[in-house]
Amino acid sequence: MLLPGMAASYFVDSSVAWVASIATTVATIFDSNGVTYWVLYFLLVVGFTYFYTTIIFEQQDLAGMLQRQGGFVPGIRPGKRTADYLSGVLSRITLVGAVFLGVVAVLPFLTRFIAGTGQMLVTSTGLLIVVGVVLDTMKQLEAQLLMRHYE
Repeated sequence: MLLPGMAASYFVDSSVAWVASIATTVATIFDSNGVTYWVLYFLLVVGFTYFYTTIIFEQQDLAGMLQRQGGFVPGIRPGKRTADYLSGVLSRITLVGAVFLGVVAVLPFLTRFIAGTGQMLVTSTGLLIVVGVVLDTMKQLEAQLLMRHYE
């Protein structure tokens, strides 16, 4: 998201009027302080979440694996219907997760907009790293407690 704005900023002072005009427009759209940037950022996060989920789960062939191992989804016929059902469930779950990730990604902009300050103290990348570390720590603690049979 920063690359088009940075590339356009080199051509803003061009002597050719139409190049300078296009560069100014692109630099304005991809300015990290503008609303358009953050809306595009949100949409890209949601889109890439769907893309990543689709790529990962199509490789696993969950419906075929269930059928080979004798498993089934109650009330759903094995084969194509199971694949369609799992795809629908995955799509609905991914929607919630993608919107959540999108909100987390634009949260620094929203807090800066609400607070009215010009500085961004928390970045979305830093926030995602902190959440990932906390979740991993919680999983490790649960594994240790389960291994030692503590509640």
